[in-house]
Amino acid sequence: MQVPAPFDYARATSVAEALELLERHGEEARLVAGGHSLLPMMKLRLARPDWVVDINDVAELRHITEEPGRLRVGALTRHAELLGSEVVGRLFPIVHDAERVIADPVVRNRGTIGGSLAQADPAEDLTTVCDVLRAEVVIAGRDGERVVAMPEFHRGPYETACAQDEIVTEVRFPVRAGQGSAYEKVERRVGDWAVAAAGAALVLDDGGAITEAAVGLTALGLEGLAVEAAAVLVGQRPDEALFAEAARLAAAASAPVEDGRGPVDYKRHLADELTRRVLRTAAARAGALTAVQGG
Repeated sequence: MQVPAPFDYARATSVAEALELLERHGEEARLVAGGHSLLPMMKLRLARPDWVVDINDVAELRHITEEPGRLRVGALTRHAELLGSEVVGRLFPIVHDAERVIADPVVRNRGTIGGSLAQADPAEDLTTVCDVLRAEVVIAGRDGERVVAMPEFHRGPYETACAQDEIVTEVRFPVRAGQGSAYEKVERRVGDWAVAAAGAALVLDDGGAITEAAVGLTALGLEGLAVEAAAVLVGQRPDEALFAEAARLAAAASAPVEDGRGPVDYKRHLADELTRRVLRTAAARAGALTAVQGG
C-alpha cells in the first residue's frame, strides 16, 4: 500500500487565514481542496509537502454569481455544482459539455474548478474551456488580488502564474450576446483522460456573421489557442467549408505524441474531426442552426 511521507495539517476558514498559513509554513506548504491531484502525487511521493492547508471550509470561495456582462465562479465550486447550474448551462453550454465527461461522479462531487486550473494538466478539460471562453483568473496574495487572463495564467504543463504563497479565488467569464460554445472529447473509457478533445466559442452578429472565434484542443500538444483556425472564421458566415478549413488549421497546429492512446496521425485526425463538430454545435447554439448543415 502506497502512503505519503509524513506531513502536518492545518484547516483554514477564510482566504486571509489560508494565505497566512502558506506564508507561515513556507515553500513546503500546499493547499488541498478536492485533493484529486495532490493526494495521488503524495502517495507516490512525487509531492512531499511538510504542511497541507485544507481550504474546504472557506465558504467565500464557493459561489456562482451572474452579473451584467460576466459570470463569476468561486474557485471552490465543485464540478457537480457547475454541471447542475442552470445559469452556467444557459450562458456557457460548453461548461456542461466538459463537466459531463470529467472523470466520474465521485471526482465531480469533490473536484473543484480552481483545483483543475491550478494543476495545469495538459489533458485537463476545463483549461481548454476557459481558454476559448477567454476567462480570467483571480489570484489572491498577501498584497491583495490580481486578475490574470488565461494565456498568462498557464505558463506550461503543471505551471501557472499562481505563486506558492497565493490562492486562486475566482474564475470570471465574460458574457457576450450572440455567443455559442461547445466541447467534445474522445476517451478510451468513461471518465478517462482525453485521447483528444476540442472546444470552440463563436460570437455571431445580427446578420449571422462570425465576429469573434476561439478554438482550443486538449491533450494534443497545443499551447493555448489555435490562433490561425480562429482567424479564418472571423468575418465569415458559418458553413461546412469554412469549418473544414478551420479544422484543418487546428489539426496542423497540434503537436500530439504517440502513446498508449494512439498514434500521431490518429490524434491529428481527431483534432480535425472534433474541431468541425464543436464549431458546428457552437454556431447552432449561437443561433445559426439553419446556416449550418452536417452530421
